[in-house]
Amino acid sequence: MESGDLYEYERALAAGRFPFCGVDEAGRGPLAGPVCAAAVILPEGAVIPGLNDSKKLSEKRREELYGRITDIAVSFAVAFASVEEIEALNIKGATYLAMDRAIAELDPTPVLALVDGNDRNTLAVPSIKVVHGDGLCASIAAASILAKVTRDRWMLELDRRFPQYGFAAHKGYGTKAHYAALREYGPCEAHRPTYLRKMH
Repeated sequence: MESGDLYEYERALAAGRFPFCGVDEAGRGPLAGPVCAAAVILPEGAVIPGLNDSKKLSEKRREELYGRITDIAVSFAVAFASVEEIEALNIKGATYLAMDRAIAELDPTPVLALVDGNDRNTLAVPSIKVVHGDGLCASIAAASILAKVTRDRWMLELDRRFPQYGFAAHKGYGTKAHYAALREYGPCEAHRPTYLRKMH
């Protein structure tokens, strides 16, 4: 979708309701670390060149856009749900907990949240689920970048504490190198026990 359409599509979805926020997460799939969610309210009419789904951007580009988004946003917030919360609530429940935490920090309070995905889970504010929303809506794309960059930075800190696992390289995902490190050293406190049950 062309970048201009990112804004037109979400304006049509919001149907005049403002302020609305875009919400997305990073870190549902990894074997380690928290799940991170971001919520962003962009100014009406604002255009951020190059904005796109965080997964389609290089790390350098995400970092550049992170600065532009945080500079231009009416309000933004990023929040986590911990490994313990992931274990207690399952990953979907923990993801929505993190999303609610991020939305709660926004000022002004949004009247609507546009959320990437199609989960049945609900948020504390009225929401519209948008399948592939991080490639369709500007504010969701912005949230995807903030969540991804923030979680990656968290994993770099975790790498300093537990250098044997290579978190800086794979960010906690189940790569061959990560599985090899788990077999050699066993899990640490940052690993998600339920995610390791299928490990051979």
